[in-house]
Amino acid sequence: MKAMILAAGLGTRLKPLTDDKPKALVEVAGRPLVEWQILRLYSYGFADIVINVHHFGDMVEKRVKEFLEREEHPCLNISFSEEFDLLRDTGGGIRHASDLLSDGEPFLVHNVDILSDMDIEEFYSSCRSKMEEDEQIISYVLVTGRYSDRRLLFDNTLRLKGWENIKTGEVKSQFGDIAGLQPFAFGGVHVLSPKALEIMKSWPEKFSIVDFYLQNSFSSKVMGEFLEDATIIDVGRLENLPKAEEFMKEML
Repeated sequence: MKAMILAAGLGTRLKPLTDDKPKALVEVAGRPLVEWQILRLYSYGFADIVINVHHFGDMVEKRVKEFLEREEHPCLNISFSEEFDLLRDTGGGIRHASDLLSDGEPFLVHNVDILSDMDIEEFYSSCRSKMEEDEQIISYVLVTGRYSDRRLLFDNTLRLKGWENIKTGEVKSQFGDIAGLQPFAFGGVHVLSPKALEIMKSWPEKFSIVDFYLQNSFSSKVMGEFLEDATIIDVGRLENLPKAEEFMKEML
């Protein structure tokens, strides 16, 4: 099973910690975030992992290589998708790594700053099985009930129908009226079908994965997956670091 860790971001919400290092190397409970993600993915059977890098990307590559030399993880293969020339945003980063991800099977994408106790293999297998039943589905996205100013909007089958920014009033939808839709926050974990990569080929170098999902939500299906019992922490904010520290210590 293939997985991609999105680790190229600037980490501006974690300043001043990211003034001299990338978000991926911010430490929680004694390990940098990128190591936690590798270990979690590997423990659930993802032995082929792609990491995209941009901001202090050479530091990420060096730390990951040291990690692999220091600890034995048989069959673990890690590749880097370098974006030193241009930070391509979340969607563009996936598109740029398509050659490393393409094997004809769905693949998982995981933000480097999302920590959780979810069963990642079960999430992947469930999404993959439902994709096989409905070829119109190009992605399943993890959604949560946490507060967010920017919310994804779903119908009662959890099909993505729109997006809204409740602070600015901006709305995006291919379906027109958004009345009655259910709002959820994006959980930073998703499973994409090979068809999604094919569609991305016609997109520009830089784009948001949320914009990609919204633009294709009418002609294809983007579905939400809500895990009621999972704890999911966004470590991309300074105020969430103490909670993340305690959470990971309990997980050890």
